Amino acid sequence: MTQQLQLRGVGAGTGVVDANSSETVVVRLRIDDALGGAETFLIEPGRTTREVMVRGADARGVAYGLSELADRVRYGGDPIDTIRTARAEVRSPAVPMRGVLRSFSSDVLDLPWLLDRDFWTTYLDELATHRINRLHLAFGMQYNFSHDTDVRDNYLCFAYPFLVEVPQWQNVGVTGLSDAERAHNLAALRFAAEEAARRGIHFQLGLWNHAVRPELADSPDLRYPITGLADQDIAEYSAAALGVLLRECPAIAGLTFRVHYEGGIPEAGRVAFWRTVMGGLRDVDRELDIDLHAKGVDRDLIETAAGTGGRVILSAKYWAEHQGLPYHQAAIRPHETVRDDAGDELRGVTQNARRFTRYGYADFLRGDREFDVLFRVWPGTQRFLLWADPELFAGYGRMSTIGGATGVELCEPLTFRGRKDSGRTGEARDLYADPRLTLGRADWEKYAYAYRLWGRLLFDPDAERESWLRYLRAHFGTAAEHVEQALSAAGKILPLVTVTGPASASNNFFWPEVFTDHPIAHGAMSKAYAWDLVPPRTWGTISPLDPALFECADDYARGLIDGHPSGRYTPDQVVSWLHRLADRAEAAIEAARDTAPDPDAPAFRRVEVDVRAQSLLGRFFAGKFSAGVGYALFQLTDDPQHLLDGIDRYRRGRSALADLVAITREVYVSDLAFGKRPTEHGHWSDRLRQVDDDLAELTREVSTAQEHDRTVRFHPSRHTPQVPTARIRCTPSPHFTPGRPLAIEAYAPASIELTVHVRHLDQAEQYREIPMRAVARDQHTAQVPAQFTDGPYDIQFYLLARDRDERAAWIVPGFDESLANQPYFVIAAGISTS
Repeated sequence: MTQQLQLRGVGAGTGVVDANSSETVVVRLRIDDALGGAETFLIEPGRTTREVMVRGADARGVAYGLSELADRVRYGGDPIDTIRTARAEVRSPAVPMRGVLRSFSSDVLDLPWLLDRDFWTTYLDELATHRINRLHLAFGMQYNFSHDTDVRDNYLCFAYPFLVEVPQWQNVGVTGLSDAERAHNLAALRFAAEEAARRGIHFQLGLWNHAVRPELADSPDLRYPITGLADQDIAEYSAAALGVLLRECPAIAGLTFRVHYEGGIPEAGRVAFWRTVMGGLRDVDRELDIDLHAKGVDRDLIETAAGTGGRVILSAKYWAEHQGLPYHQAAIRPHETVRDDAGDELRGVTQNARRFTRYGYADFLRGDREFDVLFRVWPGTQRFLLWADPELFAGYGRMSTIGGATGVELCEPLTFRGRKDSGRTGEARDLYADPRLTLGRADWEKYAYAYRLWGRLLFDPDAERESWLRYLRAHFGTAAEHVEQALSAAGKILPLVTVTGPASASNNFFWPEVFTDHPIAHGAMSKAYAWDLVPPRTWGTISPLDPALFECADDYARGLIDGHPSGRYTPDQVVSWLHRLADRAEAAIEAARDTAPDPDAPAFRRVEVDVRAQSLLGRFFAGKFSAGVGYALFQLTDDPQHLLDGIDRYRRGRSALADLVAITREVYVSDLAFGKRPTEHGHWSDRLRQVDDDLAELTREVSTAQEHDRTVRFHPSRHTPQVPTARIRCTPSPHFTPGRPLAIEAYAPASIELTVHVRHLDQAEQYREIPMRAVARDQHTAQVPAQFTDGPYDIQFYLLARDRDERAAWIVPGFDESLANQPYFVIAAGISTS
């Protein structure tokens, strides 16, 4: 239908003509700055039945309204009627900055799309249609030059000499790079930036590495050695190169720098280095966004960035180096607190004095800050399986502005594909072995539904469901709603695993999508994760990424034995959620297959395989988590039945993993490569052997215990209530007055004890516990003292409820059915009266 339409200029708008008839509808466009804030738009009736009006508060708002019309035509019915009857109430962005990060990680896999103008135009059209307003093109993320060994594919790692010739430094060059290739690279960058700007997308260039040579290795096989530049001259050369690059590419609107040691610069002298580099920005004739990757950032670096005159942004990791649920961690892991090791000149700030900045928003959400905060969703949990849940994406739309943050950036699917020279096998970037499923250079189109949800639900978390169902109907016909439900349930599985059982906060090691096993049995310890775990480094002691709201297997087992549950979400509860999500996903994808017009079509097969894969991963992890609890109870009670039950559930999980291997064997390649470490590549079939070894060791342990027939010390029940036994109501005020006591009220039955767990919106802090007092029938109150409210942060709290009669405990407000809500309260600072 859309090919039948023609456009022609009509006064202050656009005439849309059906080429097969005389019908015409006029779309009038108007910038109306009284409409609202930036990017606001409205679609309303025109002066006649053949007109529709698109009003926007600015040019981008008008563009969003017009692209909304185009999207409805593309996936709607009769084009003329679709436009004539189109309506949209006033829409304003919930999240000001809605971004994606696209990383260049491999010369083999990424140069083709970087240099392809057709790729850029179609890809950027898609982003703009869904109101994604920031694109971060990242160079230099494929290695950490401070400590990676055997560096080879360093294409665009130290990016400047791959892009520009600097007049004062004409002796600097790249071995193996011709002048013509460098010119092509620069032209590609300029084209991408200009085309982004033309669509109203802020173009951010990421320069993540500023070392010419790796720190810890000679790297004799470095593929593109940089010549003519001594280490002591890197800062001055970079400053000059930045000036040239920004003049050559005037559409670059911002720069992202990794300023901690992994960008190749020792932290002992980093301020002087970055002051020199950023000095190259002072003469640029436009204001830039200066984005500092927040890991290890301190006041000196913030002031250095501010000295450029640009807008300073700190980009913090959302859930360590992974994708979690859309809320922000109520607490970071205990071993992320400050350490004292002033002698570490390479990484002393990041690893020690400012360690708590590594994996969250840290202490950056001060109300009196002079910089913006942006969150970045890192590519650790899922890298290539399709996940797309409207509830999770709406959650990001509601919670990415916590503490006044400006927004969020998603490291898009396939980020780090081919990293560390792992992309030279000749396999497709999208990892499909089945030639019917591969998309070639358009591999991003597999994730078009995810881009749609990401942009639209960040812009408006309450967006109409129709805005994504029309896309699904166009591709899957009568199966559309089943596909939506299948992807929604499957999309929650691995984020939930990440939150509760991360063997490492690093994406280089913990990759639950293709999980490298960490054994449950004490006698079969894995070294893969030892560096990022606290002693005794067993499965049962792995800290959840949010230890305030979730508990590990060993802590849960002790609570069962003591009869005093912590109230945190337990591994057994997570297991229940995982099975429920897997059940829903499997039922929905079965229904989709039964109703799809062509269930063997490539688009449907891509969805089906990925949904089934995630469902089976959910069942595998459910078995693993259950076995972990069984083992912990066995260790504490000497009752082998706990371990026997755990082994049985683990075997069911192992069976699910075997089914996953079977359904993907002909679909995906045998080496799913995102790096060189054993934890960064391989296949699910490799992981089966690891699980078998763990099961064998657990079986040996239980057999030994049965032979010795030890006396069982205790028989705890795993059926202690884990859900609220009473309804509790707490609706705090949205604001508090700094310097005044803050009263917190809740309503609960008399049998319930309530404790307030409160802290500032600062992950470097520990929670204070304040018992609530019963002051009237069902009414409880607590007071946060005035000295606690007299500071620069918003206040965060949750309630721990304990039922004395039922021996149950739980968190308020906790999670709802969607797992996509904020499970604690945040109260913003109001205006001080002092």
